[in-house]
Amino acid sequence: MKLGVLAHTFGKRPTADLAQIIADNGFNSVQLALAKALSDMDSANGKLSPGFANEVGEQFASRGVKIAVLGCYINPIDPDPVSRRVDINRFKEHLRYARDFGCSMVATETGERTTYKDSHPDTYDEKSWSVLKDTLEEITEEAEKWGVHAAIEPVATHTLHTHEHMTRLFEEIPSSNLGMLFDPCNLIKQHHTADQGAFLREVMEKLYEKIIVIHAKDVAFNTQGEKYNPVPGAGILDYPLFFELLKTYKPHIDISLEGVNAEEAVPAAKHLRTVWDAVKVNH
Repeated sequence: MKLGVLAHTFGKRPTADLAQIIADNGFNSVQLALAKALSDMDSANGKLSPGFANEVGEQFASRGVKIAVLGCYINPIDPDPVSRRVDINRFKEHLRYARDFGCSMVATETGERTTYKDSHPDTYDEKSWSVLKDTLEEITEEAEKWGVHAAIEPVATHTLHTHEHMTRLFEEIPSSNLGMLFDPCNLIKQHHTADQGAFLREVMEKLYEKIIVIHAKDVAFNTQGEKYNPVPGAGILDYPLFFELLKTYKPHIDISLEGVNAEEAVPAAKHLRTVWDAVKVNH
């Protein structure tokens, strides 16, 4: 099982210290969000370079930790074109130097679904879609130049809030450099809990060719129907089925543990590895 962790789970620290703590806690890969994780490296727009990326990558690699994916969570549908341009430029800069960090993926979510509800009350979904498509077309073009992947994460309350939206995205931007970060807990809605297996199977069967990285946490709904994320194993996600599907459709895919704090990370990882090892798949 290729189970990593979000690097900033262990706080914002000097690069060498953070890499060592992650290794000491038994993780051999990370999703690295530079601004959230590294206290001694200024990753502001324009500051990245091959040397910067090599320095960070080598600090992790020398401790047996691979940078599986760069987290660069921007708002690709920001209504302010100036702010959106800053975000796009930041994401493109991450794409440009991703391979110098030792990875080939940069990940983001897609902005709140209701972003344009006030300005476009009757067409806010399509307005968000239009802005998102323009942004992702530009980002994807940059990814193609550098031979890396833009990993897009759908979320139940965001512009891309169903697997049908992901299918539409890949049809409208048919690039092999645009992929999906699949976090089932982010995409699942309460009505899916009635037949969670059907939901997980449908997403995997329809989109597995485009899924390039996984987030692992857990999910539950309170009596008011509000969603929250308990530690893995304490929620409702059918991890045995999810891991069976991953072993079947996406063997060896990178998985990043999410939704835990530093104290919870090791026991959560132990639980997930135990479930993973117990799942048998007939090939």
